[in-house]
Amino acid sequence: MERRSGALASLRAANRKLVVDALRARGMASRAELARATGLSRSTISTIVGDLIEAGLAVERDAADLDGESHAGRPPVMVSLDTSAGLALGVDFGHRHLRVAVSDLAHTVLAEKWSELDVDHSATEGLDLAAEFVEQVLAEAGADRNRVIGVVMGLPAPIDRATGTVQDSSILPGWVGVDAAAEASARLGLPVEVENDANLGALAELVWGAAKGRSDVFYIKVSTGIGGGIIAGGRLQHGVGGTAGEIGHTRLLPDGPVCRCGNRGCLETIASSRAIANLLSESRREEVSARDVLDLAKAGDSAAQRLIADSGQALGLAIANLCNLLNPEAVIVGGDLSGAGDLLLAPMREAVLRNGIPSAVKDLAIATGVLGERAEMLGALALVMHEAERFQAPALIAEGAA
Repeated sequence: MERRSGALASLRAANRKLVVDALRARGMASRAELARATGLSRSTISTIVGDLIEAGLAVERDAADLDGESHAGRPPVMVSLDTSAGLALGVDFGHRHLRVAVSDLAHTVLAEKWSELDVDHSATEGLDLAAEFVEQVLAEAGADRNRVIGVVMGLPAPIDRATGTVQDSSILPGWVGVDAAAEASARLGLPVEVENDANLGALAELVWGAAKGRSDVFYIKVSTGIGGGIIAGGRLQHGVGGTAGEIGHTRLLPDGPVCRCGNRGCLETIASSRAIANLLSESRREEVSARDVLDLAKAGDSAAQRLIADSGQALGLAIANLCNLLNPEAVIVGGDLSGAGDLLLAPMREAVLRNGIPSAVKDLAIATGVLGERAEMLGALALVMHEAERFQAPALIAEGAA
């Protein structure tokens, strides 16, 4: 009897974890959606949701009140984790900025702080500022740090999965070789996961943005550098060493410019916003920023438009090769250069269709991301909630499991 009782308790705990994980990933869902997501019966879902509500860990919300729209028939009652169930912290280091935010597990951002940060900053300087921002957003949200169940820090660099250190081809030279997770954890007094920024952009667009509702997506971030994030089966893919998705180092021109990775003719040396800004600076004989390139192109400058189109064609060739290998259902374009819209996407689509095998690209959706500069920060928050096994929230599972 004891063995049977223990087995039932383990099963209830496992089912409870399935429901909690589904709510963390979605923010909120109806009971029917939870049943589909977990494979559990409606009666089991109702029992678990009832237990979570009784324990003060979940709440019901009326769909009509949430979206403000009228519904034919009775709108579904939505369920979300209560604000008391925990908090997520996201830290996003970019090429020129730092952004920190805190959210509840219902996917509501409670407080957010942003600052410019020089690209050549040291890891110590950046981490010290991030620790200050964390304290400030927690205070602004009136949040207790003991309720934080996970912290994710995004960096524009490949992360060694075995050691957690920043690898050599980073845009942030002051971080190379630094165990960023350990250094951040020491400052915050909280466990920290470090993730590549393009991976976080991919996850953000999957949870909140242009890839919502899809499960096999490639996200490409075209900014000072070029990176990518692969979503397969609804989950991020890292590869053995953590460099999956580094499409920016696809070699297109064997005798092309030398890349920061040491090779020649990488996609990043041809199609990044920095590469085309440098080319336009030479053409105009004056300093031109990536922002200037976009402004000039939108104003009709033929040289800026040509460089963006060339970038789109190069990106399209690299993406076609990737589609031949992975066959995603959508490619989402983020980063600075995505602001060019169809000036970039039209030649990109043309190159994909011309160079990809028809079965891999004929139904491929190519679109710009919708989350803009906040994508990586939102992705950091999403990772805490979307990949629950990487973070501990024992109270959500254990309470009422027995």
